Amino acid sequence: MTQTTQVPRPRTDSEGAAPETRRRPASPQWAAWAFLAPVTLYLLLFYAYPLYRNIDLSLRHYTVRSFVRGDAPFTGLDNYRKIFDDPTFAPALLHTVVFTAVCLVFQYAIGLALAVFFHQNFRLSATLRALFLVPWLLPLIVSASTWSWMLNSDSGIVNAVLHAVGIAPVNWLTSPSWSLTSVIIANIWIGVPFNLVVLHSGLQSIPTSLYEAAALDGANAWQRFWRITFPLLRPVSAITLLLGLVYTLKVFDIIWIMTKGGPADSSTTFATWSYQLGFGNLLPAFGPGAAVGNLLVLAALVFGLVYVRAQRKQALS
Repeated sequence: MTQTTQVPRPRTDSEGAAPETRRRPASPQWAAWAFLAPVTLYLLLFYAYPLYRNIDLSLRHYTVRSFVRGDAPFTGLDNYRKIFDDPTFAPALLHTVVFTAVCLVFQYAIGLALAVFFHQNFRLSATLRALFLVPWLLPLIVSASTWSWMLNSDSGIVNAVLHAVGIAPVNWLTSPSWSLTSVIIANIWIGVPFNLVVLHSGLQSIPTSLYEAAALDGANAWQRFWRITFPLLRPVSAITLLLGLVYTLKVFDIIWIMTKGGPADSSTTFATWSYQLGFGNLLPAFGPGAAVGNLLVLAALVFGLVYVRAQRKQALS
């Protein structure tokens, strides 16, 4: 009788795998960092580093020579003291506040009215809504140049219409009393489509059953808007106003093309003043210009933190 040799059977998973065949699963943390690396690198290169350089500019006394050589002396907060003592600071601050506040109010109000109007399903609704996006799609230099032509004192179409109805022409771009109003009108026209698109998207998320129930209860159109539409649009309205605020604070192209901040600084804002200090003179003041820009960044950061805090309180409640 022959004796058979028994070959050892490999251990199954329940018995524990052999050391040489055991595989270590890939860590999900490394995969997460791999996905985050491109975004992190982009933010560091194009946001964090420029912000650091701008802060460094505002804390040193830069001239053209020292800017090239990189040996500007450290001056601390002297550049900020200079802009606070500058006679242009108070008018520029007032114009920035007025320009931002008026544009936000009218852009939101007109955008909300149009969003509610186009929320009704009627023929050509999509076509008309697409036409309202044209100001948003045009390059800012085209929009600003068009408004400069329309508001021209001598050959502008606006003054031609005023003359046709018996109203005296207005020096829209060359009068200190009207220059800020002119750039506000142009910026409102450009910003309304953004508010329209975002608010119209918010309206799509409101259930129609709420409106049907309110109509059965006898609520009219205004009551349905005030008690259903407006409260449920608050989260969308908050982010719309925040984005509009950040955008409006830094508006430069429209003002510079239409009025260049004049006449007599009557339409100068922090954005145009920062450019004038840094690049608009034969002897550029890089430090004060960067300091004015940092004030805009600080204002946007403060309002952003206020928004985040408000959203956190709303989530906790």
